[in-house]
Amino acid sequence: MGVADVGEFGLIDRVTTRLTYGSACLLGPGDDAAVVAAGDRRVVASTDVLVEGRHFRRDWSGARDVGHRAAAANLADIAAMGATPTALLVALCIPADLDTAWVEELADGLAAEAALVDAGVVGGDMSASPTLTIAVTALGDLAGRAPVVRSGARPGDVVALAGRTGWAAAGLTVLSRGFRTPRVLVEAYRRPEVPYRAGPEAARLGGTAMIDVSDGLLADLGHLAKASGVGVDLRRDAFDVPPQMRDAAQALGVDPYTWILAGGDDHALVATFPATVALPDRWRPVGRVIEGGGVTVDGDVYDGPAGWDHFR
Repeated sequence: MGVADVGEFGLIDRVTTRLTYGSACLLGPGDDAAVVAAGDRRVVASTDVLVEGRHFRRDWSGARDVGHRAAAANLADIAAMGATPTALLVALCIPADLDTAWVEELADGLAAEAALVDAGVVGGDMSASPTLTIAVTALGDLAGRAPVVRSGARPGDVVALAGRTGWAAAGLTVLSRGFRTPRVLVEAYRRPEVPYRAGPEAARLGGTAMIDVSDGLLADLGHLAKASGVGVDLRRDAFDVPPQMRDAAQALGVDPYTWILAGGDDHALVATFPATVALPDRWRPVGRVIEGGGVTVDGDVYDGPAGWDHFR
């Protein structure tokens, strides 16, 4: 059954009955706006958009997978500020002939990813469009902490990574070459594993700067370095190449460090900390903040791509 058959409000009913809202939601869908608790009296907000053909393909990912990815991209941005996600707002622009089951499964994926951090989809909007587009706004709570911004890194700080990089990029390469294995890489592309709790943890530890790795580690660290007016030097030997990634890289003729250093969509968190901070196991030191500008690897400019650019 196509979405045009059930109509806008029928589709909204089908979607909202599948959602849970999280403990911060005081009033969910059904009125002109939702009400979300903001005990900190500050709200962290971020928006991201996924466009079919640019950010996902339905022949590569199921609707639940797309829902997980759409939620994760936004929830990770909240965590990268040192905040705890509280709610999502989702706007869908969908072709009139799209099957209603696809939209329902998308909602399942959105709700399941949000539930990992006790958040939920509390509202949104729908419209007909020739291009399937998913726009998500995430809200978060700082719980009394100062936000961890990009501009606080200082020379001498340790650069540390929580989560993994390169897995989603490897999966994307596998799919783009017409393959479906190694499955672990393909699944990493379809559903990122985001270290959400590492964001508030970094804030509690005294992290000086932080960013979500969505476009590539080098590219995103470049944003942090520019905002802080510093340089960042990474150690190549700090990054292990998992066997599945090594085998896939060899079969596809790819340098696996291209995935690890420049691949996006894993939504790891990278942060800088004073050298005196004892980092828990979740945070792996991968480099240091130095005088100057830009990002280097083992002291040299990296000669490969730095990451994803939406307009190139």
